[in-house]
Parts: sequence; C-alpha cells; structure tokens
Amino acid sequence: MTLSIQTTDLRIRYGDTEALHGLDLDLPGGKIYGLLGRNGAGKSTLLSALAGFRKPSAGTVLVGGQPVFENVTATTKICLIREDGWVGDPTDNIGDILEMAKYLRPSWDDTYANELLDRFALPRKKALNALSRGQRSAFGVVVGLASRAPLTMFDEAHLGMDAPTRQLFLDELLRDYLANPRTFVISTHLIEEQSPLFEDVLIIDRGRVLLHEELDELRTRGVSVTGPAEVVEDFVAGLTVLGRQRLGPTVQAMVYGTLDDDQRRRARGRGLELGPVGVQDLFIHLTSAENATNAPNLTGADA
Repeated sequence: MTLSIQTTDLRIRYGDTEALHGLDLDLPGGKIYGLLGRNGAGKSTLLSALAGFRKPSAGTVLVGGQPVFENVTATTKICLIREDGWVGDPTDNIGDILEMAKYLRPSWDDTYANELLDRFALPRKKALNALSRGQRSAFGVVVGLASRAPLTMFDEAHLGMDAPTRQLFLDELLRDYLANPRTFVISTHLIEEQSPLFEDVLIIDRGRVLLHEELDELRTRGVSVTGPAEVVEDFVAGLTVLGRQRLGPTVQAMVYGTLDDDQRRRARGRGLELGPVGVQDLFIHLTSAENATNAPNLTGADA
C-alpha cells in the first residue's frame, strides 16, 4: 500500500512568522522523495504537517485523499522519524517501545524489527536515554522501517550515525522499499550520499516550493567540462559556472544549464570531456540568495 500527498495553499505560522507560504504539492504514492532545503527552509514544519502533528494555519493537507490532523485512521498509516531520535518515553527500554509501536501501527512487522535490531547491534534491554546519539538515531530508523507505514518519513534521521551505519540504513531502506513498496520522504543535508535513493527531488526555500523534478531531470540542469585549463575557460566563457576544480594543467568547470547539440560538438571537437554535475552543487546554486529571489524561473528546464 502506498499513499499520495496533496497540499493546497498550505500555510503554517508561528506567531508573526509564516514558516510555510502557500505550498501546493501533488506527490503520487509509491516513490522515494528527497526533501531538500537550507536550514530554516520549512522542511521539518512540512513533515510535521504531513504527519498530522501540526494543524495548518490555512490550506489543506491530504494523505491518501484524507485529511490528517486529528484523524487517527489516517495517522496510523503514517510514520515520521524526527532528527532528535526520540521515538518514545526516554526512560523506557527499547523492547517496550517496540511493543508500543506494534500496538500503534497496523502495518508493523515485528519479525523485521527484531532483525533490524540485530543488524544495527542495538541492545533490547537498554533505556532509550541510555543509548548514544548514533544508537538512538539507528533505533529511530528501526522503528521507521519496521512500521512498514504506507507513508514513512525520515527527517535527518542519520544524525550521529557513523558512515558504515548510515550506509546500512540506506541499503536497508532501498532493499525494503523494493520488497514492500510504499511512499518515503527523506529530508537530508547529506545530499550526495543519499540522493542516489531519490526518484523525485523536492526543494523548498523560505517556506515555498522552489523546485520539484525527477532526479534524472534535475541532473540535466548541469554539466561538467573537463580538459586543459585554457580550452575549458574559453569554452565556458559566458556560461554560468558553479565552480572549478584544478589538477595541474587540467581544469573541471561545473556549468549550470544544458548544452545544445552544437555546443556539445564543439566541446568534443576541442577534446573536452563532458559529464554530470552533482546534485549538491545544483542545490547550492538553486538556493543561493540571488537565484532564490527569482524562484519562479527555476521550475522550468533552464534558468
């Protein structure tokens, strides 16, 4: 089972501050969505609204076609794991917390939960507040994955994990997604590490949707140009260069925008190598102060 997400003119205010400004989303179910944004962009606020934790100040939130705020029927199908890793009473041991999660989630898989505890080497009899920061994050991942919730969301759930544990998390998420399709939303700052999972990328900036595209489409927004320094600099003159890397006489310039067939022929004719640009570099460019100001122009193929 998978759940779609729709928001219409979604606005959330904290006093005089409007954290979300009229968000309109239409996200089909059964995909892995990457939710990207700078600090304070509104990512956590959006996830809280989707999980039914926060009432919209205006507009609507529908998950699977149903409103979620104060709707138990809807929220039992949704699981949000927050960045702090607190998924129960801090003084309870993690075995008792899993029993409570089993009670709250009709889709819960108890066998899978215990398998994950072993994979992440988590002690069943330790209290949640006795776990290290990384262990607490890993336990949050266990709860999120074992919930098998039709909509499962991770908000910076990797915090505190070391690199091998983060890789285990990503491998396990993809493996279980393929075996048990559902809708995932992953909010992260580790863009290059986690973006290979994403099917669609959603970027929000200052409480507004800046971009929503398939990952492969987003990658076409940039191209790397590699070759002798003089030849590269001559070729990219007049183009938007995101950055450069130099190794001896060789330079790689990262260019924002697509190259037409004539430009590609000229590049090959001059011995230049063309390649993709990392999602993180594109994200930094798209959310820069200058480009964020012109956000409506960033939703097309080029900007």
